Amino acid sequence: MSGFVPNLTASLAGRTVVLGVTGGIAAYKTPEIVRLLVKAGATVQVVMTSAAAQFVTPLTLQTVSGRKVGRALFDLTDESEIGHIRTADQADLLLIAPATADFIARMAAGMADDLLSTVALATRAPVLLVPAMNVNMWENPLVQANLATLLSRTAPAPVTTVGPDRGPLACGWVGTGRMIDPELIVAEAARVLAPGDLQGLSVVVTAGPTFEAIDDVRFIGNRSSGKMGFAVAAVAAARGAAVTLIAGPVNLPTPAGVAARHDVESAEQMARALRTTVGEADVVVMAAAVADFRPTTRAAGKLSRRLQPADLSVSLIANPDLLAEIGQARRGGRPMLVGFAAETAADAAGLVARAQSKLREKRCDVMVANDVSAPGIGFGADDNAVTVLFADGRQESIARAPKAAIADRLWSLLQPLANAVRAGGHETSGPSGSVKRQTHA
Repeated sequence: MSGFVPNLTASLAGRTVVLGVTGGIAAYKTPEIVRLLVKAGATVQVVMTSAAAQFVTPLTLQTVSGRKVGRALFDLTDESEIGHIRTADQADLLLIAPATADFIARMAAGMADDLLSTVALATRAPVLLVPAMNVNMWENPLVQANLATLLSRTAPAPVTTVGPDRGPLACGWVGTGRMIDPELIVAEAARVLAPGDLQGLSVVVTAGPTFEAIDDVRFIGNRSSGKMGFAVAAVAAARGAAVTLIAGPVNLPTPAGVAARHDVESAEQMARALRTTVGEADVVVMAAAVADFRPTTRAAGKLSRRLQPADLSVSLIANPDLLAEIGQARRGGRPMLVGFAAETAADAAGLVARAQSKLREKRCDVMVANDVSAPGIGFGADDNAVTVLFADGRQESIARAPKAAIADRLWSLLQPLANAVRAGGHETSGPSGSVKRQTHA
C-alpha cells in the first residue's frame, strides 16, 4: 500500500550521519537522502568510493551536504589530522547507501583498502546497510553469507539492514535488489538513532475509522485517515516497543518496526481484534475513531431508490464503547490505557472539559484531546495539536506540529507511566509534582 509515511526524524536533529556511497546505479538517489537528513537537522559527512563517483558527482553531494566529500584515503590535508579516524569517531551513524555486493563482501572480510572501508572498520557507531544490486547477485549465497556475517556483529555496535525492494531493476531484470526510497531510508536511520526507552514494552494501538455497513455497497463512517494512530505506532516501534497495530479501513503502509498488524472494518471486528491482543499488553492506545452507531440491520445487495420508498430511513443502534470496556475490565492498572477524544469544540475550555469527562467515565490513565474541526489539524491533516490529560490531574498542551512530532512528544510523556506499569507499579504525581509509585498486589 502507498500513502502517508510518518516523518520520524526527531532523533536525527543534532546528530552526525556519515553517508557512505558505493558504486551502484542507485547512487543517483543519494543527493535526496542527504537533503532529507539535513532537513531533519543532521550533519551529513559524505564518503564516496571511487566507483561511486562514476554515478553521482562529488560536487553534487558536497553542495547538498555543505561539507567537503571524503574520497581519498591518502588525502594529504585530511591525513595530517588522520581524517579517516576523525570521520569514524564523529559518526553517530554510518549509513551505507547503496551497499553493493562488493562493499558488503569487503566489509565482511574486514578490509580497509579505501577511505570508506577504513571508516567502517574504525567506527564505533551503529552501521545501517541499504543493499542495492542485481537480483541474481542479491540471491547469491555468497552475498547472503557475507550479509549474515555483518548482521551477526554486535560489537562495537550493531550492523542492521533495510531493503532491498522488489521491482524493475536498471539492468532490465525484475526482482529483489532495488534500493528502497530515500524517505524510508531516512526513517530507518531515525529509528536506529531513536532512544530505546520503550524497549520491552508491549503496546497495542488502534487507528483509523470504522465503517458500519448499510448494505453491501454503502456504509456509515467518518473522515479519520489513521495518520495520528499510525504515527503513534511508528514512534513506539522506533523507540523499542513491540507494537501491535489494529487498523480500520485506511490506505497506509505498515510503519517500520511494527510487529503485527490486524486490518478490520467495523467496530465489532475491532472489538474482536482487541480481545485477542489486549491481554498481554502493557499499554493500549485507542487512537481509532470508532463509529458510535451502526445500522440495526444490513440490507442484502444494494439498496435502490427505484425499489425503495422515497422516505427510506436507516435505523441505528449503538456500537459497544471499546475504550470503556477495556477500562472496566482491566485490573491492577494493567494495561495502561490511553484514549483519544476527537472533539469539535467551540473553545479550548470546552474541549478540555469534555475530554476530562471521558477520562473519568472510561477509566483511562490518559486522554488525548484534539479539535478535529480546527483548520489544518483535523481528520486527514498531516499536523495536529493536542491537550494531554492525566488521571492525576496533570495537563499538558502540545502545540501544532506534524503528527509524528506530536506522537514523539506524547510517548515522552507516557514513558515513565508505561515503564512503571510494566514493572508492576503505577506512577502518579504527588501534590508537589514529584513522582511516586503505587504498587499493586
